[in-house]
Amino acid sequence: MSNDVILLVARVLLALMFLISGIPMLFAPGGFAGFMGSLGLPAPMLVTWIVIALKVLGGLALVVGFQTRWAAYAFAAFCVGSGFLGHFPDDMQGFWKNIALAGGFLALSVSGPGALSVDARRG
Repeated sequence: MSNDVILLVARVLLALMFLISGIPMLFAPGGFAGFMGSLGLPAPMLVTWIVIALKVLGGLALVVGFQTRWAAYAFAAFCVGSGFLGHFPDDMQGFWKNIALAGGFLALSVSGPGALSVDARRG
């Protein structure tokens, strides 16, 4: 398998988790906003819509390989932030999963999206 196909598969696999969790949030943002409020975050509904935008729009950007490096940086920061905010110290398995995902996103930011991407077609 070529590196470009592997990078495409990697982008899709990384994006799936966020698309699967983000799309349902579009239709019922209140539950997540309540969780954000319980963490003491200001403007929990605004935070919720920012998270939804990242998960859905960022996830789609990764799948098609559009602005891949920026999307990867955003997801890496999101994973670290949500790891500390939502998992540490009560859910260390979830915390370390987020840290590992951040590492994968940073690797993607360095490698780039590969030839099978919108970024490659745009030059």
